[in-house]
Amino acid sequence: MHTTVAVVGGGPAGLLLARLLRLADIDCVVLERRDRAYVEQRQRAGVLEQSTVDALREAGAAERLDAEGLVHSGVELRWDGRSHRIDFPSLTGGRRVWVYAQTEVVKDLIALHRATGTPVHFEAEVRAVEGVDTERPTVRYTHRGQERTLTCDYVVGCDGYHGVARTAVPQGVRRTYERVYPYSWLGVTAEVPPSCDELVYAHSPRGFALHSMRSPEVSRLYLQVPNGTDPAHWSDERIWDELEARFALDGRQLGRGPVTAKAVLPLRSSVTEPMRHGRLFLAGDAAHIVPPTGAKGLNLAVSDAVVLARALVRRRHTGETDLLDAYSDTCLRRVWRAEHFSYFMTTTLHTDPGQSRFDTRLQIAQLDRIAASPHAEAELALNYAGLPLP
Repeated sequence: MHTTVAVVGGGPAGLLLARLLRLADIDCVVLERRDRAYVEQRQRAGVLEQSTVDALREAGAAERLDAEGLVHSGVELRWDGRSHRIDFPSLTGGRRVWVYAQTEVVKDLIALHRATGTPVHFEAEVRAVEGVDTERPTVRYTHRGQERTLTCDYVVGCDGYHGVARTAVPQGVRRTYERVYPYSWLGVTAEVPPSCDELVYAHSPRGFALHSMRSPEVSRLYLQVPNGTDPAHWSDERIWDELEARFALDGRQLGRGPVTAKAVLPLRSSVTEPMRHGRLFLAGDAAHIVPPTGAKGLNLAVSDAVVLARALVRRRHTGETDLLDAYSDTCLRRVWRAEHFSYFMTTTLHTDPGQSRFDTRLQIAQLDRIAASPHAEAELALNYAGLPLP
């Protein structure tokens, strides 16, 4: 087989890119190593920036999002017995965020591809990406027990940090910058209506906590825990007691309910440069990973897909390669901005195992400044709600 664009990986970046290419009549094939049921149940981020929602609407993939997504106009910070709400629209020119799980975004995009006939092959395990320095790269994969070969004009790696696409960039060219954090998150899903209308980020001497939601009936909550924590050691009662202690504010109660899922999520940052080598382009987690504190992972993946789609459409319609040539630099500027913001949110709100009282006072001083300074507050709001796409 031959196609114009071979997309390795059927996550949000790969599926959205394929949708945008389909709308521009550029043929592509998506190869995803997992089965469809797994992909549609894979739990990931749930906060969408304004630009992400705009991109999904442009792609015709926002009907359910607009009907079921929870629109949020701000977040609440809690620390040192105080709280402060940050209002996004007044600080960002009207930008907001939406709570809509990544699993639902993926379901919506898969449904569109099935309706329009875009080839999305599940259980297609890519073994090698070859010839990215030539005019006709080759993707070798296994599908339904058979070895197959796909040639293409361009390969886009959306198969994550451990996928084959990232390692197809030669070691002498590839540079990876990483940071591993000395704590993890215990993520909890509970069958109880959210106790707060918006997301709550809590700094506490006991560690960080986050109150989020999946729907008006389902809460999603997170606790900072040591690396290597076994979630089985956390009973429902222990989870709720710890959440109440970390969110504690006079006169406010945290609703309790049955915990239906819990898992430990390690925190790390990673950026691989360049995001383009020859006719291979990296997008999403194949190029960058951020700690979830800044809610940037899914949104960066969407940004990559939009920037690359525009570049490929320009190449198709005009023959110009300027946007393709600039793809890596264009994306990396946004990636490093998001990495810095995620690092700032993580280190400001979490308690490091070796943290001194001096370090804690610095964190509190920073949170005090956000509450007191319109400039600091606006900086957080602009980064959280998402900068406009390039």
